[in-house]
Amino acid sequence: GGWGCLLLFGMLLCGLLFHTVSQHGTRVDEYSKKPNFIIILADDIGWGDLDVNRPEEKLNNTPYLNLMAEQGLRLTDFHSPASTCSPSRAAILTGRYGLRNGVTHNFAVDSVAGLPLSEVTLPQLLQKAGYYTAMIGKWHLGHNGSYGPTNRGFDYYLGIPYSNDMGCSDIPGYNLPQCLPCDRYGPQRSVHKGCYSKVGLPLIENSSIVEQPLDLWTLTEQYKSAATRIIRNAREQGQPYLLYIALAHMHVPLAPPLSPDACSSTPNGGKVYAASLREMDSLVGAVKSASDDTNKNNTLIWFTGDNGPWEKKCQYAGSVGPFTGKWQTSRGGGSAKQTTWEGGHRVPTVAYWPGRIPANTTSSALLSGMDIFPTLLSLAGVIPPSSRRYDGIDATSVLLHGEQTGHEFLFHPNSGAAGRFGDLQAVRTGKHKAFYITGAAEACGGATGRQQLHDPPLVFDLEWDKSEETPLEVGTPEYKAVAERIARRREELLWDIATDKSVSTADYSTDKSAAPCCDPRHTVCRCHTQG
Repeated sequence: GGWGCLLLFGMLLCGLLFHTVSQHGTRVDEYSKKPNFIIILADDIGWGDLDVNRPEEKLNNTPYLNLMAEQGLRLTDFHSPASTCSPSRAAILTGRYGLRNGVTHNFAVDSVAGLPLSEVTLPQLLQKAGYYTAMIGKWHLGHNGSYGPTNRGFDYYLGIPYSNDMGCSDIPGYNLPQCLPCDRYGPQRSVHKGCYSKVGLPLIENSSIVEQPLDLWTLTEQYKSAATRIIRNAREQGQPYLLYIALAHMHVPLAPPLSPDACSSTPNGGKVYAASLREMDSLVGAVKSASDDTNKNNTLIWFTGDNGPWEKKCQYAGSVGPFTGKWQTSRGGGSAKQTTWEGGHRVPTVAYWPGRIPANTTSSALLSGMDIFPTLLSLAGVIPPSSRRYDGIDATSVLLHGEQTGHEFLFHPNSGAAGRFGDLQAVRTGKHKAFYITGAAEACGGATGRQQLHDPPLVFDLEWDKSEETPLEVGTPEYKAVAERIARRREELLWDIATDKSVSTADYSTDKSAAPCCDPRHTVCRCHTQG
């Protein structure tokens, strides 16, 4: 009767619900689970090194990144937080300008400290939220004692504690000047300017040196193997993860899979940089493939750079695209890495998350590497400590919903060229950029430009003057409106930092004993006899 019909209806309904959940359970689970994050940070990469940023050139150096852009989002107005290594990385991991986190210039091989221990890092917060956190590559935020990666929030680390030119190797890569191999028997009689020969380049796993000097020519494969292993293991364990890959590419020395004969046959060694780009791109492709094979719809991959090309390395430096800083170069010096010209901090950036980030999209939102910190925490449902002030913004709406609004104001600090480290040299708002201080880095050939103070500031319209060649006329209404807005906001930020009780101070002191050394009895701290 009625009870039988009701029972039968209930059973059918349960079966239907079970079938629906079974058919779509993966998608429901993926959206309810915390997402995985893969951050890939290239070193000294130019905005123009990404093929899709220069389609007219018809290059084929970054096919995997091109595909990632086609399947995801290309950010065309994305900036590194600083224009040199340590300050940029510190700001990415803390979401704070260097004037707040204390890191305003690079740490050295024998630095006793690093990113101040008072700073809270992205991996620390995600680790507390149940994430497995791993890092591969260049750290450059302090390697001595408690300043290493595994003491700053990473469960696992494999990489070089600083830049890959801050130590010698037995078979040096391509550099300018070309560096000598590590000496096996004693101090080198002559050391090329710019070549570091006192300590072998160490490869560190967790807190132990596993190879010194490391083999530059096998480093990419070691990174690739570690990255794919981490991705697959995290999937098997069912734990959300953060994987931060800080590549050696495109920093010199370059060690691409290209024979010396092939390189020397090309004027100026032009093939070396292109081959290195392709090698970097293949590593990115391997990481993307491993992620796609394991947890494709629940993993955000975010590729960007720490700063622009190192111009003084000539044929071993990348392309800034149209952002050539002509105002500066016409007065001498380079206008990329170590400067606040666009070529120093505008970096190629791609975000990929199938099913979440719309495919084949482009955004001109004004964003910074500092935004990675609040964006990932927001996506993970983690609230950062309220005891400190942050400068990054949550870019979730830009990534997932196609919004084009980013920072109203973005400040560019001096972190390598002439002047005081940390000075807010330039300010960006909308299409305008104002310089209070201009300066240059060493250009290819050795030319340098002097620092200049500007009162009133130089103001450029980047919409029609990407090369920053001709500033606006000072007396025009457009100039006055922009200069007034920027001056007001600049003073507000400086006051905010001056009254910020959470500001940290980095210790930049050095001591020879702080240099990583696996066996001080051997020249250049050799771990084992090679060859």
